Amino acid sequence: MAMVRLADGPEFEADVHVAASPDRVWDLVSDITTPTRFGGELYEAEWLDGATGPAVGATFVGRNRNELLGTWETVSRVFDYRPGHAFGWEVRSSDGGYERPVARWRFELEPEEGGTRLRQSVAIGAGASYLVQAIAARPEREEELVGMRLGMLEKGIRSTLDGIRTHAES
Repeated sequence: MAMVRLADGPEFEADVHVAASPDRVWDLVSDITTPTRFGGELYEAEWLDGATGPAVGATFVGRNRNELLGTWETVSRVFDYRPGHAFGWEVRSSDGGYERPVARWRFELEPEEGGTRLRQSVAIGAGASYLVQAIAARPEREEELVGMRLGMLEKGIRSTLDGIRTHAES
């Protein structure tokens, strides 16, 4: 297997069938607080700069916690907002620097028989993060560190997708 480096923009994506209408699913995925309910790293999110909801360019703060990494804040900017179809944001370090993203997250929805196909993805970026610091300190462990981080993000994505499906179907 080829070595996975941070510079390669490692990604993870998962999808689930939701037995609910795309409108019902959209209401959940376009609410930045939805992932906070389902056990991932994000435990609190709020819009910044007077924003009251998603729109391209809108920003929000995310408060995160992880048993291994501790707690931290990020600032995210919406880069993709197509109502009923896609909602994506780029995560930046807490100082809001926009030179390089820490990660790019996206929800995508497709109508399908009996409901909605919901996909969530993440691409890890090279912006200032714990991962970048860990790799700088131990470059010989880059593949292991990137793999470990992808595993953490996969767990969060699967938990969020399962939570959204359960909530939308109830």
